[in-house]
Amino acid sequence: MATVAANPAGLANVSVRDLKVQLGANTVIDALDLDVRGGEFVVLLGPSGCGKSTLLHSIAGLIDVADGSIEIAGEDMTWADPKDRRVALVFQSYALYPTMSVERNLSFALRINGTPKAEIERRVARASDMLQLGPLLKRKPAQLSGGQRQRVAIGRAIVREADVFLFDEPLSNLDAKLRTELRRELKQLHQRLNATMIYVTHDQVEAMTLATRMAVMKSGVIQQFGTPAQVYARPENLFVATFLGSPAMNLMNGVLTVDNDRVRFQGAHFTLDVSGYAFRSAPVPGLPCVLGVRPEDVRVELDGEIAANTGGERAKVSLVEPMGNHRVIWLDYHGAQVASIDQKKTPVAVGDTAAFVVDGAHISLFDEASGTRL
Repeated sequence: MATVAANPAGLANVSVRDLKVQLGANTVIDALDLDVRGGEFVVLLGPSGCGKSTLLHSIAGLIDVADGSIEIAGEDMTWADPKDRRVALVFQSYALYPTMSVERNLSFALRINGTPKAEIERRVARASDMLQLGPLLKRKPAQLSGGQRQRVAIGRAIVREADVFLFDEPLSNLDAKLRTELRRELKQLHQRLNATMIYVTHDQVEAMTLATRMAVMKSGVIQQFGTPAQVYARPENLFVATFLGSPAMNLMNGVLTVDNDRVRFQGAHFTLDVSGYAFRSAPVPGLPCVLGVRPEDVRVELDGEIAANTGGERAKVSLVEPMGNHRVIWLDYHGAQVASIDQKKTPVAVGDTAAFVVDGAHISLFDEASGTRL
């Protein structure tokens, strides 16, 4: 678990301790700890069914916990009603009232709670200004685009002026262009509000671009919790390594060999000096392990060019995927597919024999049996 720094003054932290959640006879989350600092944008990332939405709904009070505690802003909220937790939740579905205008949708909860009219107007004006909803206030939801409806749903959360904002895959119903736009707006919104936000997604691009820190989950367990850069560059295990990245990290099986002060990864066809690798404990000779390298750290060269330098490894080009500002070159290396992100537009085509070099400074090594980082 990452070290928790002091919370900025006035901002609510969220502390989850030894949490256990059961749905029927199934234990979805067991003995989970999570610390969210005040003002952070924490993203819960993982595949469908990993427990990320269950964790979010537990924090919101929509799901009862079997064991453990949930603190918000230093107060024990484990058994508090959702309305008393000072959280605002934005769902995947917009859930707007179809017969009400945008303005009425934004103010509905405040009116029900008896908030003074002047205060309602102030809050609605503030949210409308932040989300550029001013020209839309008199429209009904049916007159809005999907992106505009999601802005209204977010605005409805903002007017509550909650301590913690919870987002449950709010952009998944939008097309790619709208997701990109709303993602940018959410990032800017967090900067303006300076509020604590917890966001659930299975989309790694959303996680990497939005998060102050991200928690990668699998089967109800947090596999790694850190900044996007840390999690991407130094994955704690094979699951995290392969879940993040597109294309996924290249993996090769082999063993470690140790000869005096030189440590090498020895695969069936591939050898790499890994003496400079930051091993967590002394490398064990003969240990079965997995070498991982991101596609951007695999350099493809023309066969003749690379032969004059380091020699590299030879492979046949099996596929070239144009991606606009770069290409993904897939190499058939002794029956295994190796992906390379090529920024230089190296003139290779399907069927060519090319050469590739792995950047040994940017690799990961994992224990083959446990999958944990060496």
